[in-house]
This record gives sequence, structure tokens and C-alpha cells, in this order.
Amino acid sequence: GVSLFQLVALRPMDTAGGRLFVDITQGLAVPPGRAALLAMMRRTDPLTLDALQTVLAGDLVAPVPEVDPPVPPPGPSLDPAVLASIVARDDATLADLESRIAGLDGLERLACVRADIGVLKDLLRHPDSVRAVMAGIEAAWWLDDHLDAWLGDRSLTDALTRWVPGNVSAEMGTGLLDVADAIRACPGALAALEERGLAGLPGVAGGAEVRAALDAFLAVYGVRCVGEIDVTRPRWSERPELLLPILLGHVRAFGPGEAGRRTREGREGAERAAVEVLERLRSLPDGETKALEAAAAIGRLRDFMGFRERPKHTMMRRFAVYRRALLATAADLVAAGVLEDPDDATFLTFDEVEEAVRTGRVHADPAMRRRTFRAHERLMPPRVLTSDGEALQGRHPGATAGQLVGIGASAGVAEGRARVVSDLAGSDLQPGDILVTRFTDPSWTPAFVTVAGLVTEVGGRMTHGAVVAREYGLPAVVGVVDVTRILRDGERIRIHGADGRIERLEESA
Repeated sequence: GVSLFQLVALRPMDTAGGRLFVDITQGLAVPPGRAALLAMMRRTDPLTLDALQTVLAGDLVAPVPEVDPPVPPPGPSLDPAVLASIVARDDATLADLESRIAGLDGLERLACVRADIGVLKDLLRHPDSVRAVMAGIEAAWWLDDHLDAWLGDRSLTDALTRWVPGNVSAEMGTGLLDVADAIRACPGALAALEERGLAGLPGVAGGAEVRAALDAFLAVYGVRCVGEIDVTRPRWSERPELLLPILLGHVRAFGPGEAGRRTREGREGAERAAVEVLERLRSLPDGETKALEAAAAIGRLRDFMGFRERPKHTMMRRFAVYRRALLATAADLVAAGVLEDPDDATFLTFDEVEEAVRTGRVHADPAMRRRTFRAHERLMPPRVLTSDGEALQGRHPGATAGQLVGIGASAGVAEGRARVVSDLAGSDLQPGDILVTRFTDPSWTPAFVTVAGLVTEVGGRMTHGAVVAREYGLPAVVGVVDVTRILRDGERIRIHGADGRIERLEESA
């Protein structure tokens, strides 16, 4: 799984401890690249910024003279209509892949996957896609800076970001609320799910309707799963029962129409926030000019910020096809006596799978790699790792011993029971809980509609959890070092999403 993602990645990536690390040596060595990287980290991830500054202070990266750096001409203002064309291009090339790979086997099937990786990379780095992602991010940065300078409050941007249209991860969360509505409307199907799971649906009143609602969700989002950049992980379409705990929790916690209510109220709240910000700006010296500039930035934010999550969805749609091809190849290798267990292919690189098909032999030891993988699962990767093995986590500016502080990722204050969760499938999250975990990926989004707040060890202001938390209006603090070890499951905490502070209150009984 790791080797396939390395083939897809747009930058060189190395592995250590079973984790992938982006190699940014070249970027740090060139003055413009160094300035751009540090500026990005200054805005999004102060822990990584501190770690990188430590590396630079130790002269671990030799500078390279700048040679005629390209200066790209300023592009025209991006039309939001480009988003539809990007999605259409994604759909068309995916349909072409599915058509081409159907009926192939052996090396031809793997060659089709390898060739399509080039198509996927072209989609991800297409100028329209890159500019669309950056348009929303740059609008948010502009608002952060100018609302801080003009009104003394950079957190106002978070309210303006709520429920932006087109965020495929946020829509995935509300999509499960719609499935919960279908379950709630069919008491017989609900009882069957609680007693027997999905196997209980056939033949019961409402079972067909519930299954149809779930299948409609899976048709769009079934390509996702926990740890989804690892192509060896089963997708929701393969194991839809993994969604049942969340679905049944939604049935108990919410009433009908919750998805529509949240979307409507969230967008109305963002509209009110925009009106209030513009009114405050107009009261300032040169207020009309400030308000016009801010209104344009808010428009760009609302038009483009939702696209931030789309490239990952594009990738996962194709990963689902790649996974089916690899599963079929693993089955063929077992049938040919090359592998003992289809799961052994999970612990081979893509090149090794190709070699096994070509030669009928496997030189690697899948059993040893399986043991190594389990050992690596217990490790917490550093933010920065040097080539000589020095691991750097970075320090929060101004933090003192004993403080729990991270990156304020989504403004607001939430108080509740800390639920320290390592596996979403085994969690029992209740409304009002604060989810505390090492990291989230888009597969965790459905849990965001239940909890009152989010705390993670990993991430910055532009990682998945932060982006979706802001859209949902969910207070969030990310990048809190060792928080899953420090906080006890069930203790009461208060989080401050604007400045990244966490208070430990009295412990639960």
C-alpha cells in the first residue's frame, strides 16, 4: 500500500518506521523554496515550523544557489465554473480506466494500473485543480490577515467558512445522516439492524428501502475507508457493516431531517457572519474600500474552499479500482501456488507483485513484514525526520511545562467528556463528547456531526480535520503533542478552538 502511494505522490517520499515522509530537502536548499515552505508552516503548523527552524539552525541543509528562478505570470481571476469542468474530467477519465481494465489479467492488468497512475498525477497537478485549491486557501489567508489587522480578530474567518458548498468530505458526513433518516422511518429494519446487522435486512418491512439508501451512499462514498491512502485497506463498499455503529448512533441521537437542518442553519450563519463583518468594516476609516475587498475575498472563500477536499476523493475513486485489480492479482497468485494467502500480497511492493506475476516467485518474506508492520503501528511518527535519524516534534511558541496547547484550528469553545479514541469502529461517541485522537482522515467525518469538539495530536490548520471542523462549526484544536497519552478517557475538558488551549476540568466519576 505504501509503495503505491509513493508512485502517486507528487513529491519524493521516503519511508521510516512504516510511515511516509515527504522529502523537502531540495525545497529547503533553494532560498525561494525555503521562504515559501516556512511561510506556509507559519500559517498552518507552528510545530513543524519550529522543527524546520531547528534543522536550518543546525546547518543540516546545504543551501543551493538560485539559478534563474522561474517567475510565473499572474493568471486571470479563476471562474468558479472551472470546478464543474474539473469534476467532469475526473469522471470521464475514471470511466475510461474502468473500461480499459475490465477483462484484463496478469501483467496487462498491472500495467493498466501503472499507466493510470500517470493519469491520476496529471489530474492532481492540473493547473486548474491546483489553482482551485489555492484560491480558497489564499482567500482564507487574506481574510485572516486583514480581519486581524482591521478588526483585531483573525478567528472571524472560521465563521465565514462554515458549510461552504462542494466539500465532498462534509457532504459525506451529512449523507450518513440521510441514511439514518431512512433507517429511523422503518422500525422493523431498525430492529433487524440492531439484532443481526445488515444480514437482517432482507425480508423485513422497510429492509429494501434502507438497503437502497445505504447503497446510494456507498455508490458515492464507498471508495473511502479508515487509513484510505493505504490501498490494502478494505473500502466501505466491501465492508459496509463498519458504518453501522455510526448510523445507529445517528438514529438515536438525531431527529428526521438533521442533515438539511444543519446545512441550512450553517449557511445562514455564515451569511449572517459575512453581513456583520462587512458592517463592522464599513464603520472604519476607508471602510467602503475595506468592505469591498473583504466581500470579494469572502466570495472566493465560499466558491473555492470546499474544493480543498476534492483531490483526495479523486485519488480514492481510482484507488478503489487499483485495489480491485490487486485483489484479483493476489487471488491469481494464490491459485498458481506463488502465495499461500491473498493477504500476503498486502506486504509486497507494487514492483514485487509485478515480479511475482512475471516470474512465479516471491523473494520477500510477507510473514516477517507483517510482524514489522504490527510493531510499527505502535510508533508515533515525528513531524520532521532528518537523514541521520534525528526526530523533531517541534515546540509550540510560548508554551510552558504542564500546559496542554495546540493549534487553534476552528474557533469556538466546547466543554464535555473527552473520548480518547484510536479506532472509530469501536467507539461509542455520544452528543456532547469531545473526540480526542491521534489523527483523522476523511473517513472520520461522519463522527464530526455527533461530537461537540475535536482534539488531535497530528495536523495543522489545512489538514482534513481542521478544514471540516471549521465547515461544521466544530471547535477544534490540533497538533497537541501526546494528548492521547495525557488525557484520560472520560475526563471533562474545555477546548478553546481560537487559540488552541485545552483546560482539564474535574474528572468524571
